[in-house]
Amino acid sequence: MTARSTASQAPAPLEHWHTLSGEAVQRRWRTGPDGLSETEARRRLGQYGANRLAPPKRRGPLLRLLMQFHNILLYVMLGAAAITAFLGHWIDTGVLLAAVVINALIGFLQEGKAEAALDAIRAMLSPHATVIRGGSRREIEAAGLVPGDLVLLASGDRVPADLRLISVKELRVEEAALTGESLPSEKSDAAVALDAPLGDRCGMAYSGTLVVHGQASGIVVATGSATELGKINRMLAGIQSLTTPLLRQIDRFGRILALAILVMAAATFLLGTQLRDHAAAEMFMMVVALAASAIPEGLPAIMTVTLALGVQRMARRNAIIRRLPAVETLGSVTVICSDKTGTLTRNEMTVQRVICAGHEFAVGGIGYAPVGDFSIDGRIVDTERYPALALAVRAGVLCNDARLRQEEGLWRMEGDPTEGALLVLGDKAGFTRDAGDAAWPRIDSIPFESEHRFMATYHRDADGEPWIFVKGAPERILGICDRQFNHDGERPLDADYWRRMATGTAAQGLRLLALACKRAAPAGERLGFGDVEAGYTLLALVGIVDPPREEAIRAVGDCHRAGIRIKMITGDHVETARAIGAQLAIGIGRPAVTGAEVAAMDDAVLRRVAMEVDVFARASPEHKLRLVQALQDDGQVVAMTGDGVNDAPALKRADVGVAMGMKGTEAAKEAADMVLADDNFATIATAVREGRAVYDNLKKFILFMLPTNGGEALVVIAAILFELTLPLAPAQVLWINMVTSSTLGLALAFEPAERGIMARHPRPPGEALLSGFFVWRVLMVSVLMMTGALGLFLWELQIGTSIETARTMAVNAVVAAEMFYLINSRFIFAPVLNRSGLTGNRYVLLAIAACIPLQLAFTYLPAMQAVFGSAGLSALEWLKVAGAGLLVFGVAELEKLVIRRTGLMARLAHA
Repeated sequence: MTARSTASQAPAPLEHWHTLSGEAVQRRWRTGPDGLSETEARRRLGQYGANRLAPPKRRGPLLRLLMQFHNILLYVMLGAAAITAFLGHWIDTGVLLAAVVINALIGFLQEGKAEAALDAIRAMLSPHATVIRGGSRREIEAAGLVPGDLVLLASGDRVPADLRLISVKELRVEEAALTGESLPSEKSDAAVALDAPLGDRCGMAYSGTLVVHGQASGIVVATGSATELGKINRMLAGIQSLTTPLLRQIDRFGRILALAILVMAAATFLLGTQLRDHAAAEMFMMVVALAASAIPEGLPAIMTVTLALGVQRMARRNAIIRRLPAVETLGSVTVICSDKTGTLTRNEMTVQRVICAGHEFAVGGIGYAPVGDFSIDGRIVDTERYPALALAVRAGVLCNDARLRQEEGLWRMEGDPTEGALLVLGDKAGFTRDAGDAAWPRIDSIPFESEHRFMATYHRDADGEPWIFVKGAPERILGICDRQFNHDGERPLDADYWRRMATGTAAQGLRLLALACKRAAPAGERLGFGDVEAGYTLLALVGIVDPPREEAIRAVGDCHRAGIRIKMITGDHVETARAIGAQLAIGIGRPAVTGAEVAAMDDAVLRRVAMEVDVFARASPEHKLRLVQALQDDGQVVAMTGDGVNDAPALKRADVGVAMGMKGTEAAKEAADMVLADDNFATIATAVREGRAVYDNLKKFILFMLPTNGGEALVVIAAILFELTLPLAPAQVLWINMVTSSTLGLALAFEPAERGIMARHPRPPGEALLSGFFVWRVLMVSVLMMTGALGLFLWELQIGTSIETARTMAVNAVVAAEMFYLINSRFIFAPVLNRSGLTGNRYVLLAIAACIPLQLAFTYLPAMQAVFGSAGLSALEWLKVAGAGLLVFGVAELEKLVIRRTGLMARLAHA
């Protein structure tokens, strides 16, 4: 029989191995206690392929570089550069080409990082695996694993493939990267229901997860791209990153502007040559000058500088931007989808409630810092006055294998997070682990096993009396108790009372542990399971939760006031998610939806539910990705936070992916646009504020740039239309545009955020960069500049001034108007005639100060006079130039005043 025909007899992988028993899986893969033979393993390797994730197809660096030039504005700029080079204006050519190349290089470098997320996922695969083959235990390269292999797991191993567990001993697996669960998952060999979410499949161990405790053996049921990790890798490779709202706006703006420039240039050329009989060569040069002046070649540079400044400001606030356009996109976010564990919460389990017979104690403090009080109905109490509480705290500390230590002022836990929470509870009550070990030495113990759901320890107190303490699942501990510890001593157990308290506490999203004790020694020399069957006294129920960050609560409130919806999407249990959401004011009064319910919805229903519901629990990577897509289909700009591999597809698909820097996986960080250095949701709210400021500054620059270019164009067009001498020579137009406009406009990149920026609602995602109001202001200021420059030019000609002097005054009038209008542009609606408006941005003053010597050189230097045809001006002529600039300043401020007084500001903000 050939290898191919034998291999074909092996069964195809299924999607529901978790529903089959271990014996059924062994039969299906024909795996015995000796594992596969080497011959069969080689045959299956040929059928299923190596246990590795295939690298993605990528564009080569040359193609990526060339694609950066695929932009309508860059095409126009390249055309203008070619024409100016043909005419010998090499300085103008250099400026245009520099702007094009810088813009393309920035895009090229940013795109080069986009595929690193896939590399990070492949790096999660275990390099080695321990298998049984042919009856021998051996270590092999994990890439050589095949379905049906018998794999052995031990504490510290990374699971090398998807396994159906067949033998389990106290196995706990850290699956947060796949499921979002804050606690390690307890494993068994039991089968579960077909629709069980990933986090509830106790009989499965998944590739890339980490064994933190215990041992197990399992059958490989999926390798490579067929694993859960492989599915995420395929999803990630198939997701196209969306362009940002700003880039979409700039592209649309560029197309409209390019068309307008070409129409204006053609009309001007025809008007001058056909109707006014100007020389074709002269008019062609003027058209080139006008086209070059109208092209916003400063826009790529100002975008880059503004975004880069935003990156620096965000970095100081612990938000590390990985892709430059994400800076502005944050400012336009309408929905933030946040993971729960470690982002909205501290990822530090904390005891918040201790229920004893007759008393219910609230525990203050959050996290692993041992600071907090015990209270009843808001009244702080002394734990020593409540013997049941004191004994319960002691049981929690002694029946415990965790360790708590302080490093550089921070408290860190080693071991199970739930046990760490009990140690912190003991420290708050004044009973530390060191004191307990000294006064109550441990003699023997029964470790926690998921099969038995309890842990027991045997101690002797300072008087030599024996004690057995147990902790575990409430229903399991209740079953071994026949008494309860009341404030006045031991009494018969009231099982109904404890069940009611357990149900009520669990409904509030708290995880429950029960603590009990027995004053007796083991029946034999060692503590055995027979010693934990009956005769115990129930001490307390302990409610534990991963609490919300206090700063996250405030940040969620800030986002709500800014009109941003917050949605919690977590892999945790629905009760826990709902309770944490209520504390954060997320989803109050609305139902929570599970991942299974999301999977059952079609796209239309999901779009509606995604907008109506704010808490989603038990969500898998596919569910998170579908939710992000549903929100985007509804027109929302979505930010997605996460830390696990399971979050990577949604992070890449979102308009802004936000990964956790401290506890996040490399796959999540590489898929994201922004990384939070402090894993704090509050940092996102700060970054949104910076993003809005960046967009404001870009709008201010465009509002400044277009009227200055428009004013120059109107001066020339009006002169041609009315058969006047041209007030500006072509070289002078290029001087104004290349030297002064860009120098002045750059200062607006440094504008601080305006007051009340987070009180606004997000701008509509489809909003045009040039609104109707913006068009009005551009036209108004353009006409004002044209009026001042052309009026001054004609006035000077009428009184006999030379053409060189009149043109020099026209050039300086345009530049003066730009200087004054730069100050106007600091605030779109607010007045600038105050200290903050005039001096609040020192870069504006520096830009004006830098521009003045340039204009003096243009006016007085003989070399400049020879190149540009300029002439020196008298003091009176300079006063006239200043008057033309003040005309623009005064009318622009008057327009703002009218808008504010008439109540038009709110309507015009997005008009």
